[in-house]
Amino acid sequence: MGGGKRIDLLCSLLVPCKTFADVGCDHGYCTEYMLKNGLCEHAVFSDVSKGSLQKAEKLLAAFVAAGKAKGVLGDGFFGVDKDTEQVLIAGMGGGETVKILSDKRFGFLPKRFVFQPMHDSELLRRYILQNGGYIERDFTFEEGKFYDVIVGGKADETHRTEAYAPLEYEFGRENLRLRPKAFVKRLEKQLSGIEKYLSSPTLQEESKAELLERKKRLREALGE
Repeated sequence: MGGGKRIDLLCSLLVPCKTFADVGCDHGYCTEYMLKNGLCEHAVFSDVSKGSLQKAEKLLAAFVAAGKAKGVLGDGFFGVDKDTEQVLIAGMGGGETVKILSDKRFGFLPKRFVFQPMHDSELLRRYILQNGGYIERDFTFEEGKFYDVIVGGKADETHRTEAYAPLEYEFGRENLRLRPKAFVKRLEKQLSGIEKYLSSPTLQEESKAELLERKKRLREALGE
């Protein structure tokens, strides 16, 4: 299977299910993983890019021919059944993912999801927990650059919605509790950048105050 460490990690977080959807599927590697390993009975893979969808359709041609997979050219959850048991959305911004989930026509909070936002993770965490969802895993990893991954689903009798504290919304609960290596490395890099900006003789007082506040939160997140 192609895709590198990021795709391997995302696949490791997927669980067996009857129906699976990979929204923004790109090459379709995660859908291939699910089907090749018998982890789902049927998969929908979609992308707004015709070129990306064609790549995925080529990779998954045997499964499409067997009626086990279906490619959809469209935005968000267009073509994805609201009863789909497990949904993957990776490589989009957190705000874009929120737009997909909250879309009045096709949006829904999946029974189980794996989200890998490229940015605006705090916005996505807030939406999930304020709209009947729960978060099971929420951590940072590194592959050339830093990524967040959020695993959870729609709250039920087994999994309850649990509000985050302000720092948990910003950085992720699991990161703050366990402080994985990639998370610490990312924050230390951000702190280094802040120190560089703070040393600038042309820095405005308003900007300085914002940077000092950000520095304070980063150090708190590191447990200092």
